[in-house]
Amino acid sequence: MNNELLKLTAHQVKEREFKKAILAIGSCEAHGYHLAEGTDTLVSYMLSCKIAEHFDDMVVLPPVTVGYSAHYDDFPLSLTLQYDTVTQVIYDILDSCLRNGLERIFIMNGHDGNIAPIEIACRKIKEKYRNAKMAALPQWWVTAGEVLPSDTFEVWNGLGHAGEGESSIAYYLFPQWNQPEYAKGFVPDRLPEHVDVKWDFSELTSTGATGDPTKATPEKGKMMADAIETVCVKAIAQLDQMDWNYNTSNI
Repeated sequence: MNNELLKLTAHQVKEREFKKAILAIGSCEAHGYHLAEGTDTLVSYMLSCKIAEHFDDMVVLPPVTVGYSAHYDDFPLSLTLQYDTVTQVIYDILDSCLRNGLERIFIMNGHDGNIAPIEIACRKIKEKYRNAKMAALPQWWVTAGEVLPSDTFEVWNGLGHAGEGESSIAYYLFPQWNQPEYAKGFVPDRLPEHVDVKWDFSELTSTGATGDPTKATPEKGKMMADAIETVCVKAIAQLDQMDWNYNTSNI
């Protein structure tokens, strides 16, 4: 059954009486020279659609297709919004949902530059709507590495922008929009442990990719997509079982 808001009429929306929503937040930026520029949006939206198939009362909101990507400016046609703009866009979408009676929202993030705006927007929403119930998967690429077998990836645990993991899931979900023959990346080797260096991406790579995309396969991508879907469906089902009342017991 179709649950993508972009493809529903107002009559269908009214008849379905959705109780919760899922929002994909992506970007449009260079992903090496081998992946589609909309990879972050495509992955997060396709995963959102897969997740929503498990819940009759979940509507898939239109994705946010441009995020904060100024740190990728040195690579071809990377579009960006300012941090404050991204935060406000997310806030306004969440606010629209709540004003329409959708109080339970799951956010599927596809891009590193959106993590801070998502956090700020959600905190601001909770200030206004105490009844808002929101959950997010902020870094699916990290989660996949945590839940899959330790020998799934060959380099850097699959991490990297347009690296082994992200290239794999792109090859699986939308192979027609990629050019694997141009895959080349670098593993950063001068970053200290335990601290977060505030880099510009051109300081880490000359190809627009980190990690090793040459190790990517659609088979690994399917494993990643299935694992992320399972993690999110389990979490949402658990929240549903509790009626999204995640308050600590006995307080």
